[in-house]
Amino acid sequence: MHEQQGYETILEVAQPNRSPESVVVSRNPFLIGRGSDTGNHLLLDDPRISRRCAVIEEVDGGFLLRDRGHRPGIWVNGRRIAQMVLMDGDTIEFGLENSAKIVFRWRPAEQYVENMLTRLGSLPAIETTAATGGLSKLNLLLEATSLLHSALPLESVLGTMLDHAMSVTNAERGLLLEADDDGVLTVRLARGTGGKALPAESIAPSQTALRQAVSKRSAAITDDLNLDDLNLKSAQSVVVQGLRAVVAIPLYAVSHANADGSEATAGRLLGALYLDSRRTTAFSNVDRQILDALSAQAASILDNARLVEKEREQRRMEQELAIAREIQQGLVPQGLREFPHLEIKGVHLACHGVGGDYYDVFPLSDGSTAFLVADVTGKGLGAALLTTMLQGALSGMRLGVDPAKVFNHVNRFLCEHASVGRCATMFFGRIDAEGRLEYLNGGHPSPLLIRNGMITELYTEGTLPIGLSEEAIFEATRVQLEPDDVLVLFSDGIVEAANTQNELFGFERLNHVTAQCARVSIETVMKTILDAVEEFSRGAGQADDLTLLIVRYRRIVN
Repeated sequence: MHEQQGYETILEVAQPNRSPESVVVSRNPFLIGRGSDTGNHLLLDDPRISRRCAVIEEVDGGFLLRDRGHRPGIWVNGRRIAQMVLMDGDTIEFGLENSAKIVFRWRPAEQYVENMLTRLGSLPAIETTAATGGLSKLNLLLEATSLLHSALPLESVLGTMLDHAMSVTNAERGLLLEADDDGVLTVRLARGTGGKALPAESIAPSQTALRQAVSKRSAAITDDLNLDDLNLKSAQSVVVQGLRAVVAIPLYAVSHANADGSEATAGRLLGALYLDSRRTTAFSNVDRQILDALSAQAASILDNARLVEKEREQRRMEQELAIAREIQQGLVPQGLREFPHLEIKGVHLACHGVGGDYYDVFPLSDGSTAFLVADVTGKGLGAALLTTMLQGALSGMRLGVDPAKVFNHVNRFLCEHASVGRCATMFFGRIDAEGRLEYLNGGHPSPLLIRNGMITELYTEGTLPIGLSEEAIFEATRVQLEPDDVLVLFSDGIVEAANTQNELFGFERLNHVTAQCARVSIETVMKTILDAVEEFSRGAGQADDLTLLIVRYRRIVN
């Protein structure tokens, strides 16, 4: 693998029953797997590891780890990945217990970048007629910033890249444009001479030049618009701004051959560099090879910047989800206390993200027992924080405050303080020793009542989620329970669980499954429902939290 001065790439490998070893990543691509017959450079002894397990590729100065089809998956820092830009200290595992573990190491980027920038400063100033000198300086900069994901701010790197592109071409103004998935270009940075930042709207680039450059996949250049090389002479943006010279350089991702030897895919459009000047023949000394090299180098750094931004965003989201998961786990009861007149079992199965489901059971000051299931809209940290706020607002019920008053107060509070679109569905109930059930429903799926082998719904007409409308009014409904009545409370993740044909589990299936649970333990009721949902959605994955709360009333005999 290409060695850059100032750092080296090493894998610290630990395998069971073998001494730790340090392996230099010396090839590109660098293959990892079991057995040498498949060309692996790092051999792993575990027979459970695939022969074609993983590969590390050097891409634009970074190191990309890809899964080559290892069935248990490739895991980096505890998260399964398909591919990922590696950073110093990342731990690679293979989804197997008592198996190999690899720590990715390279020399700290800060030292290398500092040395490279020192070399930049020692180079002669760029002469207007010596574009090749400018390109040498640009190449050094791009080499230094190939480690930008661990050193320099992205905007600073991209801005400096644009500044040097302008120096190489003697341009007066420059734009860095980025392409979206549809190939539409938008301005990311605008610069004037001397590294002066300009408002993006202050430069109206020639769309004709950009279209020609993108369609031909090569730089479009004219050093005197009187020659009309690009049919730009009459273009409105050119006339209004008094331009005499324009360069448009398309930036395409560099195509890399796949590690398995298959044909490389065509590079995608990343963006474009747009440079212009009011001076006639401003670009006359710019060699076409210099523009091609500039295009390749600028595309490389922009592509690498995108990878780094994506990786940073992924890590930020992981940190946010970790906080949200910790909050959510703290809200769900770790164990339900016993109540003389009730049997209660609850379960909360979180999906791959962090949703807003939660349930709670607590005693009230009048001797009755309260229980609830809630589902806050959205996922992640916002949902977890709103769930915490909701739980705190409901704490007044523990002191004997009327539940309907609490519901209406919480509804007004959330409407006033929660962001638009944030609301919660919730079913709240309380049961006393005589079996008197009082409940309120804020837009939540109606619980099921199992009585003498029959299934009915505790239906409440016209209820709205809490926090959706300040005009909503919540009123309690009262029902007399009979001994051995069972209530089944659930979140929408149960009925909205989908199979591989994108069909929903639905209320009808839930009613049918629950009807089979007459006169069985509440543990059996819970297991039967969860097993049915799991079997139905097998192969489709879990898209939402699954929450179940089962409550059986039993009369106290004195």
